[in-house]
Amino acid sequence: MRYIGTHANHPFASASEAVLLGMVPRGGLFVPETIPVLDADTLAQPSYLETARRIMAPYFSDFAPDVLDACLHRAYNETNFETPDIVDLQPLGRRRFLLNLWHGPTAAFKDIALQLMPELTATAKRLTGDKTHTLILVATSGDTGKAALEGYKNAPGISIVVFYPHGGVSEVQRLQMATTDGSNTKVFAVRGNFDDCQTGVKALFMDSALRDYLAGNAIKLSTGNSINWGRLAPQIVYYVRAYGLLQARGEIRPGEEVDICVPTGNFGNILAAWYARAMGLPVRRLFCASNKNNILTDFFQTGVYDTHREFHRTSSPSMDILISSNLERFLFEVTGRDAERIKAWFTERFRKGVFEVDAETKAAMDALIVPGWADEPRVFAEIKKVYEETGLVIDTHTAVASAVSRDRGPADGPAVIIVSTASAFKFGSDVLAAITGRAEPDEFAAIERLSEIAGRPPHRAVRGLKERPVLHDKVLTISQMREAVIGFADGLSGRA
Repeated sequence: MRYIGTHANHPFASASEAVLLGMVPRGGLFVPETIPVLDADTLAQPSYLETARRIMAPYFSDFAPDVLDACLHRAYNETNFETPDIVDLQPLGRRRFLLNLWHGPTAAFKDIALQLMPELTATAKRLTGDKTHTLILVATSGDTGKAALEGYKNAPGISIVVFYPHGGVSEVQRLQMATTDGSNTKVFAVRGNFDDCQTGVKALFMDSALRDYLAGNAIKLSTGNSINWGRLAPQIVYYVRAYGLLQARGEIRPGEEVDICVPTGNFGNILAAWYARAMGLPVRRLFCASNKNNILTDFFQTGVYDTHREFHRTSSPSMDILISSNLERFLFEVTGRDAERIKAWFTERFRKGVFEVDAETKAAMDALIVPGWADEPRVFAEIKKVYEETGLVIDTHTAVASAVSRDRGPADGPAVIIVSTASAFKFGSDVLAAITGRAEPDEFAAIERLSEIAGRPPHRAVRGLKERPVLHDKVLTISQMREAVIGFADGLSGRA
């Protein structure tokens, strides 16, 4: 498999090269040259590991089968994940099924990709003969940061720097990042929102003077965000696995279409569902669920992407995003891979903060994407409703998707897979308040009370978190991000 750029401004790349570069140096994102076809046997595999092997192999064709298999075994096992099959499905009634993706070490869906991605990165370095030190830069709205830190922590020849919005993540998310140990990790809070962090990281990748400086110290940049194909590809697997599980349980017939409802801000998780559909997974519609930062809802309804709007801090902070990076890949695909249109639109967004797609593209989006959003009162009401109906305790992000899924119409429609992206224990205070109507300002007291209500112990990611020492407490301005990377890199010389 070769990879091409969404701006058609880069030579063909191998999977290893695409993973190590992270994004196209001159602008744009890598996508596979062709999309593999899903075969029926993949849906019938007996385990998540076997499903992952079949999905990942064509995308990483430069990895020998035994090499890829070793990567998968090191990522997907009962040490890293609390459930033997990595993910699980729970019925919600009305042919709705909750796809729980938070059984990994940091209690977020990002673990599924970020337990594998360090293995892909290290292998890609060996395959390409890259002897430099790899410096991973990550912008996070909350969950990616800790998942990346946990995945890359103490990885030989690799270091990682994470930037998160100061005051823009939950207390649990902040402490998860700030208490991370490891000899190769650094975390900075940034005054601004996630979009500021993400824009800052992209600017660092585009900074040729910075690249040259780092190259002089035998250091190369890469990224753990979903702008890196190595982060996105593993997410395709759980949609295929979910369909296979529904089929095996007799909930759907072979070949029967389903809907998938995804809470998303950066558009990466729902894009992975699109690629699963493009491979042949029987999916009717993708429901794009937004919180109060409903820029994606407005875009899919109007065809106009306009970032000139108020930014809201919500109870679902991982979705508090106004610049959705993976939308670029989606538009590249639905325009028939028209790089000129993509480059023009995203250049316009960068310069003016707004762009509008043509009527043909709007029609292509309408045929597949159903947008919807939930404000804060609706999110809290949905958490309580799900608990009262099923006894299940869901987090604020999952509640956004669950609420939007109720807008689908008649109950006799296709089965719907609702993506649950985080454990409720990561957002204990808000979830507890939604269920009981009473606020508990102490996040960890709320977690203990929530544990009683849920009838299960807190997720291992939050147990003992309050007592861990804070190791990263520096707050930067956006303009200081470059200096911070240089300062960290200066201490890495000779560590390739």
